[in-house]
Amino acid sequence: MGRRAMGCMPVLVLFCTVLRVAPSGGIKCGGVLSAPSGNFSSPNFPGPYPYETECTWLIVVAEGSSVLLSFSHFELEYHAACAYDYLQVYNGASLDQGNLLGTFCGRSAPPPFASAWHVMAVVFRSDRHVAKRGFAATYHKDACGGQLTGLSGEIASPRYPESYPNDAECRWSIRATDGPLTLIFADFQVEGSQGCGFDYVALFDGPTAAAPHLGRYCGSTRPPRIVSSTQHLFILFKSDFNIVGRGFKARFYSGECQEVYTTIKGNFSSPQYPNFYPNNLQCQWSIQLPPGYRIKVFFLDLELEARSSLTSGCDYDRLDAFDGGTENASLLGTWCGRESPVPVTSRSHQLLLVLHTDRSTAKRGFSLAYVGVVPMNVSCTRTDFHIQIPMQALAQLQRNKVYLGMPSCVAQVVGSHFRIHTRFDTCGTESQRRNNTSIIVSTLYIDFSVGDQEDIHRYEVQCEPKRKEASVSLIAGPDPHRLSQAENMVDVQQRGAGVMDAHEIKSQDTSDIVFISICILAGLLMVIAVVGLVLL
Repeated sequence: MGRRAMGCMPVLVLFCTVLRVAPSGGIKCGGVLSAPSGNFSSPNFPGPYPYETECTWLIVVAEGSSVLLSFSHFELEYHAACAYDYLQVYNGASLDQGNLLGTFCGRSAPPPFASAWHVMAVVFRSDRHVAKRGFAATYHKDACGGQLTGLSGEIASPRYPESYPNDAECRWSIRATDGPLTLIFADFQVEGSQGCGFDYVALFDGPTAAAPHLGRYCGSTRPPRIVSSTQHLFILFKSDFNIVGRGFKARFYSGECQEVYTTIKGNFSSPQYPNFYPNNLQCQWSIQLPPGYRIKVFFLDLELEARSSLTSGCDYDRLDAFDGGTENASLLGTWCGRESPVPVTSRSHQLLLVLHTDRSTAKRGFSLAYVGVVPMNVSCTRTDFHIQIPMQALAQLQRNKVYLGMPSCVAQVVGSHFRIHTRFDTCGTESQRRNNTSIIVSTLYIDFSVGDQEDIHRYEVQCEPKRKEASVSLIAGPDPHRLSQAENMVDVQQRGAGVMDAHEIKSQDTSDIVFISICILAGLLMVIAVVGLVLL
């Protein structure tokens, strides 16, 4: 749970969380609820609750399960913005805004809730005026299936990764916050059979099993990536009376938390950017261009939770870039905090970006743009440039949209390629000296502009005549002026906030040390108490 959990023993983590939001005025309320099911209510219920009270209940069930919460009675002081007395429900242990499921007051009871993981927090606050009867709530563990809502989440078969039980039936109904849902299986091992008649996972394109059928899967082959056509996805898992397997684990993504880009350029940002991103996310953005292309990514803005003060690593929230279509591909980079990454370029025609956020502390997120690096073959002699580009890579362009140095030096069509063959003393080439080496330099222009939308990609073409060695590199992709403007704007924002950040970091470090000390002391007191009971 971010920085603070690392300072406590696992048994004390939840205790420490509730400790920070202890009730006021001597009223006993709140606490950690760890039974598989239970109930709780506002202080004095069904009588009027006390004034100026703050209570926090942390509901913790078995890992891999979700918490189902419902309210049987609800009556708080009413205000249009719930500014006086109110109840808040959080998806997780942290009380960050990104985890908030809702704020409620008045006489309208909150709807039933299902957490996206095995912890849920409920906070009740009252002011110094007007007291009502309060609320009563019940919860229980949903060990198998449930109703899930959110930008992303995870589901797994019962007992995963241990063998699932016989005669199990689990139903998950997932609703996206925006747009369709994508489901990706990370692991899959279910009893196999012809037609998947024994144990199986069935998927439906809607909220129930009556929706159109998307597929039935069993065996050891992971199901393909599934994309719904609606905001709902229904998942049914069944096992029969014998033969079991490891089961499965899958993640779902929705709306702005998952996207596949196939255009030659584009841009995207973290969920809710430039507002704080939610907690407990794992979002994926996949860029897939035609074979031969490479992908260059420009970071316009990046602000994630800072590096760990203990390990100096991106242990909490991070953005990963992979040189391919999956997380098994080579890692191009990992970023967090307020870093200013240099542009990165893939070595293949696919690139995957993955955002991980933990259960606490949210920041502004990121914004980036990408451009496809056109595949080309560049060579040179002591006097000439030779450039070849597959026409298939520029299928929509005429040859006059591809030129070297100046519009008069356009490409010729030779077979299935655009080809430019020109001498060094033409087409705007010039001689330069770099690193004590004489080179010939020119600029290749590829004009993707449509109508009034100017979009010219520029590549620097180099030749070292003595060695007859040529190279090419992308100078600027889509709207380079806008990219530099955005980078300058972020630089100004960061400089202006620099003094404040330094002060905040210093105060956070101090509070973390104090908090860790309290947790350790609490642990020692618990050990002493246990030893004392044994001796007695």
